[in-house]
Parts: sequence; structure tokens; C-alpha cells
Amino acid sequence: MGIIAKNLIGLVAGLVCGSLVNILLVNMGPYVIPLPEGADISTMEGLRESMPLFKPANFVFPFLGHALGTLAGAFLVAKIASTHQMKFALVVGAFFLMGGIVMVKQLGGPVGFAVVDLVFAYLPMGYLGGLLATRKKITRSLADS
Repeated sequence: MGIIAKNLIGLVAGLVCGSLVNILLVNMGPYVIPLPEGADISTMEGLRESMPLFKPANFVFPFLGHALGTLAGAFLVAKIASTHQMKFALVVGAFFLMGGIVMVKQLGGPVGFAVVDLVFAYLPMGYLGGLLATRKKITRSLADS
């Protein structure tokens, strides 16, 4: 398989995997940490109106979804890509960061959560995913020399 094809497949796989992890965790959150009385998250409008009712605990799973989804996607692309593994991992982080910015603009919510989410959940997790995926490759290549 060609380098470009492998890199492209890795990128798509990373974005799909990261999205699935994100969706799974965000959707699992209300089952683990119950929503406040009167909160309606069935529509974007309902979610936007329910934001003031949320306690800090209600933001744990969205943050985990964003951070771990990005981490998983970045790790996977860095494992699959033939070249530029860290760059592709950071591309996944940047892609999810753009999605996070759009969500903050659409939903609003507490400024503190938005800042923590945008600063710590995307690019740092993209970098960490790339680092974790390439660490064995680096140490293996050092051991071979």
C-alpha cells in the first residue's frame, strides 16, 4: 500500500475512532451522572436552555469524551500512518478543536468549562496520542542502532 493511501486511511480511521469514543462517552454521561431536574438534552435548543441547570459534575463526561476521543483518534492515526505520525496526530487534535469551538459557539455554557475543554482536551491530547503511538517506534529504532 502506498504511503499516501496509508496516511489517508490512518487519518480517516483516527477521525472515525475519535468521534465514536467521544459520542460513546458523552452519551454515557447522563447514565453515570444524572441530569438536573428539568434538563432536556434531546435537542440542541433544549441542551442550550438546560446549560444553566448543569452542575460541574455534568461536564465531566463531555470533557472526557472530548479528551479521550481526541487521544484515541490521534493514537490510531499515528499508529497507522507511514510518515509524519505526530503531524497527523496533531491534525486530528486540530480537527476536534475546531468542532469544540463550533460547539462552544452554538451551546454557550460556563466559560470555565469552555476554556478548560478547548485548552486541555484537544491539542494536548492529540500530542499525547501521537507521543504514545510513536514512543515504541522511537525506542525500537534506538535499540536497533
